[in-house]
Amino acid sequence: MKIVLLILFYLFFPLVIIWICKKWSFLKKLGTIVLAYAFGLLLGTIGVFPKGSDGYKLALADRPGEAALEVSVIETLISEGKAVPQDLMVNKIASVKDSLYTAALLLAFPLLLFSLDLKKWLKYAKNGFLSVALALVAGIVMVTIGFFIWKNTFPDTWKLAGMFEGIYTGGSPNFAALKLVLNVDADRFIILNTYDMIVGAFLVLFFITVAPRIFRSLLPQYQEKGGIAYDEELVKKETEGLDDFSGMLERKKIVPLLKAFGISIIIVAIGAGLSFLVPPEYKPYKNAVAVLSITTLGILASMIKPINKIEKTFQFGMYLILIFSLTVASMSDLRTMFNKGMLDLILFISWCYFGSLLLHIILARIFRIDADNFLITATAFIFSPPFVPLVANALRNKNVIVTGIAGGVIGYVLGNYFGTTLALILQRF
Repeated sequence: MKIVLLILFYLFFPLVIIWICKKWSFLKKLGTIVLAYAFGLLLGTIGVFPKGSDGYKLALADRPGEAALEVSVIETLISEGKAVPQDLMVNKIASVKDSLYTAALLLAFPLLLFSLDLKKWLKYAKNGFLSVALALVAGIVMVTIGFFIWKNTFPDTWKLAGMFEGIYTGGSPNFAALKLVLNVDADRFIILNTYDMIVGAFLVLFFITVAPRIFRSLLPQYQEKGGIAYDEELVKKETEGLDDFSGMLERKKIVPLLKAFGISIIIVAIGAGLSFLVPPEYKPYKNAVAVLSITTLGILASMIKPINKIEKTFQFGMYLILIFSLTVASMSDLRTMFNKGMLDLILFISWCYFGSLLLHIILARIFRIDADNFLITATAFIFSPPFVPLVANALRNKNVIVTGIAGGVIGYVLGNYFGTTLALILQRF
């Protein structure tokens, strides 16, 4: 009964988060994902869940990246006096959390991709394609340099590099997917995500205040080239708030959404099936095969018009990301998360963000990219499409919105591939 109640809590508490964001505007500004992490951390810190014995924790520590042990292993530990019977429940809860956040994340990704009209956005991206390409280059170069600077400072720096390449190219969903691909433990993921949100908040403030004036003094001025005729409904579809869950339970929307969910289940099943074909000697790559297969199939499904036209699939995917965020955060304890190595972690994250931005500026100046296209492209890559209109408003130039969203959409699609590839390359060094 306790396990059933726990699962129901994780599945439906995001509805409470959505409701309080709708009720209090100051919480809405924080966003549902931030609140999901906050509630999860609170649960993990205040002692709601039973704690394992020292023997159980030691056995788990010997298997980094795993959230739970096999029951037979715990029973052996108990028989040897190295664990206690309560550890069975602790392990079961950990196993449920691990399974739940993995399922939520894998099912979310196809849903996040279904609504993307990639063909149209690739067409619109031509106007700022050079700036998009330079942003990709800047991210790869600076994250790679950061890896070599800090590779001996904390363990598995290659994993961090892959995750930050993924989030710089794509966004938070890519960051979460790469957690699974690279088998990053919950504590580390939450720390990374927390610092990412803090640094990101400063950058948003910078982008909408003084950045337009600074970059316009450094780069060529934007020149209208006849404008781009674009589909306003398409722009609205991609930029509507990540937290706009209104109308999802209406009958005319919920039935198609359930069909989309069914398609997502099929895609995840195929991706999981392909991962089982990976030979035993390549076991570390199983998650990468699963996630990249699911991403690819999600992109292909988005090109099927009846699937692409289903409303609110992106928001449905974000609801599953809320379940993931709440669950994975509840696996961490604030009292044990932070240590003396955190300063280096902050420096690495700051290097990835600000270093990539600086190199992007230098490349933009060399290739004569105008200030507005540079800033809107940087916005799309560092953040995500919904932030594009906000920065375009600060620029007082809505003509660059399409370029920005196109770059952001392409980033969503490429994030998992770029992050995984870079991580696996750097693992060899």
